[in-house]
Amino acid sequence: MPTTTTTATTTAPPVTLERVRLGAGGPLSDVRIENGLVTAVYPAAEAPRAPGERLRLDGRTLLPGLWDSHVHMVQWAGVRRRLDLSGARSAREAADAAGKRAAGRPAGELLVGYGFRDGLWPDTPGKGLLDAVTGDRPTLLISADLHCAWLNSAALAAAGHGDHPTGLLREGASMRAVADLTAVSAEVTDRWVREAGAAAAARGVTGIIDFEYADNITDWTRRARTAPPALRVAAGIWLPHLDPAIRRGLRTGQVLDTPGGLLQVGPFKLLSDGSLNTRTALCHDAYPGLAPDAPGAYGLQEVSPPDLVRLLRHASSHGIVPAVHAIGDRACETVLDAFEAVRCHGRVEHGQLLAAKDIPRFAELGVTVGVQPSHAVDDRDVADRHWPGRTHRAYPFADLLRAGAVLELGSDAPVAPLDPWLTIAAAVARTDGAREPWHPEQRIPVADALTGSARGRRLIRAGDPADLVVTDVDPLGADPGTLRRMPVHATMTAGTWTHRTPA
Repeated sequence: MPTTTTTATTTAPPVTLERVRLGAGGPLSDVRIENGLVTAVYPAAEAPRAPGERLRLDGRTLLPGLWDSHVHMVQWAGVRRRLDLSGARSAREAADAAGKRAAGRPAGELLVGYGFRDGLWPDTPGKGLLDAVTGDRPTLLISADLHCAWLNSAALAAAGHGDHPTGLLREGASMRAVADLTAVSAEVTDRWVREAGAAAAARGVTGIIDFEYADNITDWTRRARTAPPALRVAAGIWLPHLDPAIRRGLRTGQVLDTPGGLLQVGPFKLLSDGSLNTRTALCHDAYPGLAPDAPGAYGLQEVSPPDLVRLLRHASSHGIVPAVHAIGDRACETVLDAFEAVRCHGRVEHGQLLAAKDIPRFAELGVTVGVQPSHAVDDRDVADRHWPGRTHRAYPFADLLRAGAVLELGSDAPVAPLDPWLTIAAAVARTDGAREPWHPEQRIPVADALTGSARGRRLIRAGDPADLVVTDVDPLGADPGTLRRMPVHATMTAGTWTHRTPA
């Protein structure tokens, strides 16, 4: 996806930032901002007097604004209102937690939980287990990777799956059920999204790529016309909305006609396989415990290779950049083969499990890798169990960089929190601090993690869009714990402050 950003129309007053460190490890400087642009950079204390605010920053660090390059924004906005099941160590524990939350709730009110990881559970989720503790209260539990949902009988009936034998929906059926059952009014959804956007701005985020499973261009156009967002949004396009976008002449990177000019057309999102936790990531080797001829032994292929080539060619020929979800090593190989056949630029989302021979191909083919470093921390035990003996090439960020690949970092929120500092720290440390680093040879330097979180921006120069973040600590001198907690002093998008710490 193009990394250039069109400047938004802005009425923000000009400002001069005084005595700010220009980039991680950079010199003390003064920076002038007008009309949504960085218009001049001076040595500290040498900026001429000019109209507007003069903000003394006392040696804080000024960085390019941060992006989260993979978000499901509506899911993330709603997740803070849901039952957290990330700590459940078994299906029984998750069901009991749902039963306690369901007690006393109105019979027809949907209970939603999220964050379970059944790939390590000793028992199997099933609708009977949920029915026993939730009764006739519709209950929907969503896996951490968003590729699986566990429903009780009442929720299955509401989702049109009343005769489902297990209550465990996977992949497309799961995503449709979650979208249908959790739908609230546009007014409520948009309010939640605004709150989530403000929270992201407080962590230094100036833009996101939104891959919500929805008509994102329509939804974000409505939101932007009601209240301009606190950050730039590249609205992803799913297959049902691809041809309508093509008929409108939309192209990836095109800025849409909304107040503030912060909304742009995103890439075309396509799923090629599933996830590792759900055991649907498409791999070259059969999953442990499954016979090679067993159904699903190697994972799930969501789209055939010929159809993949056809869809990539169709989208790219109309100026819409493909972004293909691929997690398993076989899926990644198949997707790279398709990019090679079409000869178009694009993105692979996740690229978690790679064959060594495929690592150089990203750079050779001009395919960006959208990676989520927090997954390497959260899913290390799942990978050790379900991809044993090969985890040295799981989440191989350092190898990809050495091979010349372009990495763009994201969270996959709500799979991980929409907080770029947690993402950066995971890329740098390969641990959340509670355990020893997992495959530390795949750690990457702070400078590269910052670049991957800023869509390739390393410097702040005159003429750049004024998408900026001010931190109290220079990231280059921060330990991983400080990176995770990074104190963000202020955030600016298109020359407008979207977050400022009170004096």
